[in-house]
Amino acid sequence: MSMRVFQRVMDEGSFAAAARSLDLSAAVVTRLVADLEEHLAVRLLHRSTRKLALTDAGETYLRRVRAILQDIDEADALASAHTQELSGTLRVLCQPVLATHVLAPLLAGFRQRYPQISIDLVAEAFLEPAVEEHDIALFAADASFDGDIIARKIITTRTVFVAAPDYLRRKGTPKVPEDLHRHDCLRLKGSQSRTRRWQLRNVDESVAMVDIDPPAALRSNHIDTLLRAALEGSGITMASVELVAPYLAAGQLVHILPDWITGELVMLAALPTRKFLPQRTRVFLDFLIEQTRSLVDEADCERKGNQATR
Repeated sequence: MSMRVFQRVMDEGSFAAAARSLDLSAAVVTRLVADLEEHLAVRLLHRSTRKLALTDAGETYLRRVRAILQDIDEADALASAHTQELSGTLRVLCQPVLATHVLAPLLAGFRQRYPQISIDLVAEAFLEPAVEEHDIALFAADASFDGDIIARKIITTRTVFVAAPDYLRRKGTPKVPEDLHRHDCLRLKGSQSRTRRWQLRNVDESVAMVDIDPPAALRSNHIDTLLRAALEGSGITMASVELVAPYLAAGQLVHILPDWITGELVMLAALPTRKFLPQRTRVFLDFLIEQTRSLVDEADCERKGNQATR
């Protein structure tokens, strides 16, 4: 700061003029130049009531200061351009299930809109996202998640029941939660509470939870396996709406028991910092929010449409 003030004083010809151009008080400008001289242990200026003049040391120092400050300004401009540019590589860490069913289907559309941005994707399970090593870390958590990280919410979604049309033609469509006892259920292994029972609640009515424990035709800790089995007509499974929305839209899966959910999830994007995000990070997040919310909104409209026809 002192170097820049010193240069401005000489460019403007006086302490008062430099102070006005820098939006500082004349006293602050005078003190900063005096501090610089004290730090260097040399007088830089001859001061008089009529004008300022450089000492020999001041003239040599000003030439070097101009070069240094020009380099700094150029470096700042390059860094700012890097932040604003819509090109380069975006490093993304993502849980595998989100990478497969949410992120991968959207990449073609993103690349069409931003062809100069490439994606370096690491798909792996994690408990704590390594945000320092990536531009974005995408993960799903319970809606009550309150971790000590910088994160932007992509979407809040519900866990719903789905099955393939072929399975429903063979086995019939459950009308109430208790009907699941007579169906082939594809269940996720996890914590004891998730493994033992399904707790359902009605999304539109203030009714008590329905607690059921249907038999499992398949039990797995791998969501992709359960979803693949459901697509092939093996039975009924539950999954978050953003995972199954493309399959619902394509008619490969049917949303059953549409009034009932087993919980709410939030999809989050953990970030290394709130400030100075590259523009490519910002547009990627905006695109992801736009597309996932559109898919979930379509699924919700379908549910409400089904309600209206009943």
